[in-house]
Amino acid sequence: MIYKNILEQTLNNSNFREVVLTNNHSQLVMMSLLPGEEIGLETHHDIDQILYFVSGQGKAIIAGEEGGFSMGDVVNVPAGAEHNVINTGQEAVKLLTVYSPPEHPDGTVHKTKAEADQAEAEHHH
Repeated sequence: MIYKNILEQTLNNSNFREVVLTNNHSQLVMMSLLPGEEIGLETHHDIDQILYFVSGQGKAIIAGEEGGFSMGDVVNVPAGAEHNVINTGQEAVKLLTVYSPPEHPDGTVHKTKAEADQAEAEHHH
């Protein structure tokens, strides 16, 4: 299946998290972080993650190392690495992330971080 203009879809996404597609071994997710918002410190023990930043700027913390990011940058998060992504800018950070294997149920949409945190507490996703 072809997903047309995923860049435009990601730029227009206002949901904190929205699963775009899920395969047996990978998953593509769009995210939007409001100014000052963060994903939150987390560790995926058996999941690799790659984040591609479509707009905005911020700070990524991966296994204790901090680095700034902006549009066009990619951050690699190997399985087992504690990590966080923080929007330090004045506009929303828009990003695509690939999980391998999938992390969230297919079709997942979390409109806000609070909604995502509640789902994580209840169902671990």
